Amino acid sequence: MSEFFIRRPIVAMVISIFMVLLGLIVLKGIPVSQYPEITPPMIKITGNYTGANAVNVEQTVATPIEQQINGVEDMLYMSSVSSAAGVLEVQVTCNIGADVDKAALNVNNRVKQAEPRLPLEVRRQGLTVEKGSSAFLQVIA
Repeated sequence: MSEFFIRRPIVAMVISIFMVLLGLIVLKGIPVSQYPEITPPMIKITGNYTGANAVNVEQTVATPIEQQINGVEDMLYMSSVSSAAGVLEVQVTCNIGADVDKAALNVNNRVKQAEPRLPLEVRRQGLTVEKGSSAFLQVIA
C-alpha cells in the first residue's frame, strides 16, 4: 500500500490536504465544553497597608492570611508578594478541574476569618478576593 503513495506523491498530497481541511471543518463543530482543562484555577487576594514596608506587611498581614488559608479545600499551593509600597498579593492555585466559584468562596471565608488579626488600616481598606487563571496557554488553546 505504501508503494502506491510513494509512486504517486500528488495523490498523497491531495489526500493529506483533504484530511486537513476536513479536520478544520470538524473543529468548528466541537463545543468548547469538550476542551480539557489545561491550567489550574487561581484565586488572587490583594490588600494594602499604607505606610508599611515589605517586612511589616509580610509579618502583620501576609502571615495571618497565609496561616488561615493553608489547607483550604482543593488548594495546590500559594505564593505571596509583599512590596515596599505596602501592597500584598497572595495567589492561591487550586487543583485542575476544581470549581473556581467554590474555591473563591472557600478562600474568601478563610480571609474573613483572618481579618480580626490584621491591622486596623488593612481592615479599613479591605482585602479583595478575585478568581482567575494564571496562564495564557488556555487562550491560545
